[in-house]
Amino acid sequence: MNIALVTGGSRGIGRAICVKLASSGCYVLINYNHSPEEAEKTLQMVKEAGGDGMTLQFDVSDQSQVEKALGEWQSANEGKYISILVNNAGIRKDALVMWMKNEEWQDVLNTNLNSFLYVTRFLIKDMLLKRFGRIVNVVSLSGLKGLPGQANYSAAKAGVIGATKAMAQEVAKKNVTVNAVAPGFIRTDMTKELDESQLKQMIPMGRFGNPEEVAEAVAFLASEKASYITGTVINVNGGLYT
Repeated sequence: MNIALVTGGSRGIGRAICVKLASSGCYVLINYNHSPEEAEKTLQMVKEAGGDGMTLQFDVSDQSQVEKALGEWQSANEGKYISILVNNAGIRKDALVMWMKNEEWQDVLNTNLNSFLYVTRFLIKDMLLKRFGRIVNVVSLSGLKGLPGQANYSAAKAGVIGATKAMAQEVAKKNVTVNAVAPGFIRTDMTKELDESQLKQMIPMGRFGNPEEVAEAVAFLASEKASYITGTVINVNGGLYT
């Protein structure tokens, strides 16, 4: 059984990914930071989908927390390793650049970009030694197109896209793939304040997406079926940007 870690798995897209991976036969580690109740709800949904897993609390933007939590899990699960990593955790702190505070820039880069390094670097050695691994990074339309008011978020997600393409070439010979999924406008807590009625007019499909539609793409890239796909970005945006 593959063991999958989904960062930011307590709600939204992360929750849908956890449930989908569980239904595909994975044991799912549901990472969360501030919402234990929501993480437990995700765990219950994982079990209802016929899978199993556990919650794992740590702040992905804090290197010491990442290494402590994952190190403790490894010590308690000798002989096992996390073969699927979904770097999904993210935050937004939107502002025009002229008004953006240093902490708004740094917080978004720490959570959305630096976390990729902290979590991936800790887990990649086992994937290489076992000669199998799947890393899927949840990026964004913002990282491809750039969106006004999101210079920090766009910069962070664009950085993860670049890191995805570079790392894919580093580890391909060991049967480890590194890919990304770039959602457009998806109905989640992060988009609930947006004017869907107005924005959907920009989308060729005429609607926002659902978290489950993103999860399907992630699950495919995490599967054996995607064994010859690496260094790519799959857009899940209803045709808004290609």
